[in-house]
Amino acid sequence: MEEEFERAAKEATQLPSCSDLDKLILYGLFKQAKQGDVNTSRPGMFDQKGRYKWDAWKKNEGMSQETARQNYIMKVKQLKEG
Repeated sequence: MEEEFERAAKEATQLPSCSDLDKLILYGLFKQAKQGDVNTSRPGMFDQKGRYKWDAWKKNEGMSQETARQNYIMKVKQLKEG
């Protein structure tokens, strides 16, 4: 599973085009898969990009790292298909 996840992570960097929402979903799943539940405080209001990324990660709180890896792989496959 770990090898497939790493392969999907490489493929995600080469996706031709995906929306900002898709990028945030991938980011949140990646962070959950690698680090588990969010372990930092939410960035301040002047760091809008950081807040979006933190929120995307926070949405996956409580999800196991294994499930996050599976969901990440499925999302990358979905984006590659169209």
